[in-house]
Amino acid sequence: MPRPRLRTNFLKKIRKKLPGGGYVIHYKKRNPSLPSCAECGKSLQGVAKGRFNKIKNAAKSIKKPTRKYGGNLCANCTKKNISQNVFKS
Repeated sequence: MPRPRLRTNFLKKIRKKLPGGGYVIHYKKRNPSLPSCAECGKSLQGVAKGRFNKIKNAAKSIKKPTRKYGGNLCANCTKKNISQNVFKS
């Protein structure tokens, strides 16, 4: 029986065949999904994908774009929001 921390659907179960003909199960963490836009749901460009422990040591410019709403909204939604705010004031 697997250890309690391995009894979850969060981990991907991979069957590996052994030389003797038997099988063993390897547990692998799933990759996170791409970050998505808060308005339209489209995947964001220029945002790092990966587990937190891999990304945390990366440079700030790799983690997310430096423009306004970077890492939260896609470029098209950002243009729409900025143009609406300009005409309101």
